[in-house]
Amino acid sequence: MQPKALLPFFLAFLLVSPLLNAQTILNRDPQIADLISQISADSLRAHINGLVSFGTRHTLSVPADATTQVGKKGLGAARQWILGKFNQYAKQSGGRMTATLDTWTLQPDGRRVDKPANMGNVMATLKGTDPNDTRVFIVQGHMDSRVTNVMNRESDAPGANDDGSGTAAVIELCRVMSKSSFPATVIFVTLTGEEQGLLGAEHLSERALKEKWNVEAVLNNDIMGSNNSSDTRIIDNTRLRVFSEGLPGVLLKDTTGRIGQIRQFGNENDGKARTLARYLKEVGERYVENLEVVMVYRNDRYLRGGDHTPYVQRGFAAVRLTEMNENYEHQHQDLRTENGTEFGDYAKFMDFEYLRKNTAINLATLANLAKAPIVPQKVTVDVRNLTNATVLYWQAPTAGKVKGYYVLMRETYWPFWQKKFFTTKLGMTLPYSKDNYYFAVQAVSEDGNESLPVLPVPNLR
Repeated sequence: MQPKALLPFFLAFLLVSPLLNAQTILNRDPQIADLISQISADSLRAHINGLVSFGTRHTLSVPADATTQVGKKGLGAARQWILGKFNQYAKQSGGRMTATLDTWTLQPDGRRVDKPANMGNVMATLKGTDPNDTRVFIVQGHMDSRVTNVMNRESDAPGANDDGSGTAAVIELCRVMSKSSFPATVIFVTLTGEEQGLLGAEHLSERALKEKWNVEAVLNNDIMGSNNSSDTRIIDNTRLRVFSEGLPGVLLKDTTGRIGQIRQFGNENDGKARTLARYLKEVGERYVENLEVVMVYRNDRYLRGGDHTPYVQRGFAAVRLTEMNENYEHQHQDLRTENGTEFGDYAKFMDFEYLRKNTAINLATLANLAKAPIVPQKVTVDVRNLTNATVLYWQAPTAGKVKGYYVLMRETYWPFWQKKFFTTKLGMTLPYSKDNYYFAVQAVSEDGNESLPVLPVPNLR
C-alpha cells in the first residue's frame, strides 16, 4: 500500500478507535446476580393464584375475627395466608427475619369506609447485620382488590394484576432475600386499604415518622404484570415506568428557606424521589436484561393514586413502579363479557416473565442499597471563588466499609448522570465548571455497591 493510500485508512482508524475503547463494562455484584437468578416466573404465578383463590380481597371484607379465616374468602383470610408465607421464609433467615400483622381499627370516614374496619398490613423485617447502620429500605405492594363499585365487598374481585402483581413481587422478594444478610434493614410489606384511600400506607408512613425510622427508600409496586394496553393495543414487556416527583410535598410548609435554595441553585429536579428513581434506573438496568426503566417526571398518573404518596408527603424518598402500558379492561372491573370483550382482573391476562423482570429490578435496587455504605456526610462544593474548576469535599459515612467514592456529573439539562469519577480521598477537583454541571457523591463498598447520591451544599464561607 502506498503512503498516500495509507492516509485515509489512518484517519478512519482515528475516528473509529475511540468508539472501540468506549465500551460499557457492567460490574455486577455476584451475590446480587445470584439472588436475581432465583426469582421465578412460576413462583410469582403461584403467589398470584393463591391470592386470587380468596375470591375478593376488598378491604371491608375482613370479619371481626380475622385470625380464624385461614382458607376462607376475603382479605382477612388472604392476609393470614401472606403472613404464613412470611413466617415460612423467616425460618430460612437464621433468626434475622420476623413477620408480623400490624393491625388497627379504622372508624368510618364518610367516604370509602362505611363501618369500623379491621385493618392490617402484613410485614416481614429482615434485620440488618451492622448495629451501627440504622437505614431502612421498604418494598411494598397492596393486597386489597376491588371491582367497579369501590364499596362492593361481596363480588369476586380477583385483583391478579391490581395489585396481586405487586403483592406477589413482595412475597417473592421476601422468599429470595430472606436467605441472605445485608448490613441495612429491608422491610417487605403488603398493604391494606389502598383502594379505599391509601389507608395502609398512611398508617405505616405515619408510624415510620413518629417512631423515627431512618427510611432511605420506598419502592412501591402497583400494577406491574401486564404487557398490553387497552385502546392502543400495544404489546411490550421491555419497558417499566418509575414515577417520581421532583420536589417533596413537605416543602409546602417550608420555613427553613429550602425553597429559596432550590430555586437559587436549580435543584428542582433533584429531590429525594427523583434521585432514587435515577438510582433505580442505573442499578436495575445493570442487572436485568431486556428491560428499560422509563422515568416519568410526575408523582403519579392522572386521576389515580398510589401508596408511595403518603411517604413522599412525609419527606421520605418513595417511587412508584408500574407497567408501561395499562389495560383498563382488567382494572376495577366487574367480571363480565360485553360485545366480545372479557372484563376482569384475571391472571390469564398477565405476562409472568415481564413480572419476573420487574421484580428483579426491585431486588437489584434493594440489595445494592442495603449492601452499600451509608451516604457520604457533609458534601459541599466550593463556590467562594470564580473558577472554571469544581472542588468538592465530603466526610466519610458513619457506617459501612468504604472502598472509595464516586463523584457523579451531568449537564444541567440532562436527565441522568453522565460521568463517574472514582477516588479514595475525601475530596476531588474536576476540570469542569460548577456553573455548567450538577455533581453528587456516592460512597462505594468493597463489593462495589453504591450508596444513594448526595448533592453538594454550596460552601459560601
